Amino acid sequence: MENKRVLVTGGAGFIGSNLANHLARRNDVVVVDDESLGTTDNISESVEFHSRCVTEDGLPTDVDVVFHLAALSSYAMHEDEPVRGTKVNVEGFVNTVEQARNDGCETVVYASTSSIYGSQTEPSPESMPVSVNTGYEASKLARERYGEYFANHYDMNVAGMRFFSVYQGYNGAEEHKGEYANVVAQFADDIANGDSPVLYGDGTQTRDFTHVDDIVRGLEAAADHQLTGVYNLGTGEAYSFNELVEMINDRLGTDATPEYVENPIPTDVYVHDTCADAERIFEETGWEPQIEFEDGLDRVCESYPSAIAR
Repeated sequence: MENKRVLVTGGAGFIGSNLANHLARRNDVVVVDDESLGTTDNISESVEFHSRCVTEDGLPTDVDVVFHLAALSSYAMHEDEPVRGTKVNVEGFVNTVEQARNDGCETVVYASTSSIYGSQTEPSPESMPVSVNTGYEASKLARERYGEYFANHYDMNVAGMRFFSVYQGYNGAEEHKGEYANVVAQFADDIANGDSPVLYGDGTQTRDFTHVDDIVRGLEAAADHQLTGVYNLGTGEAYSFNELVEMINDRLGTDATPEYVENPIPTDVYVHDTCADAERIFEETGWEPQIEFEDGLDRVCESYPSAIAR
């Protein structure tokens, strides 16, 4: 993407800031973020920043492309504030897209979630049935239905990206998320600092860990190809939390033992396993992940030289 005016909502957050900074190299990028889950420390000076909420009127939507990433982005956040979660995740999406449509923007790429597949040990294609067990999942599925409405009723290009487990590490833009950061970042930081990583249950749950750089490439590809519909962004490979701890120990030269605790999330709503089938976006854009998980973990752990030197 080049020489476009682009809006990134939630652009001071983890994924949003990585996307905004990447696009700002060749485009005019505007970020909207209310700074409740993001920080301006994440974004470059070349990005035009607006401290605004996506539920407000008068958003800077006179752009060529909207990347809508603003959301209460976890189960816990949504359960703590269900009404606010619905307002931001659903009303905020409709409000932003409607303002963009009125300003002549025809291309929207937005964040959905792989959680609506439930627990899946085999790769999950977009065609498989989905369901919702949490308010967070309901809000993301509502986005997909409204995205379908905007595409069908107004002939817009509206693509929902079902993210799998996105990570970068505290050396990137995740540190400000703290307890809401990906477990890759949390476990690496705990182990490097001599603490035991805390694992829910027995640590056998698995995730399709996808590096944020690959997610950024996928988001950009969706806009460049003016996709419409829903698409998975994931690697098709899954690792257990126990395996993750072992791999971090290997890289840091440590011998941390996990602390296993009772899962605070009810079993009937907890997504135990995820794995992506990303064939659809590959067929339509040529996108595929470029960062193997082993290499991505190297990047995360390289930021802890003191631990490596032990």
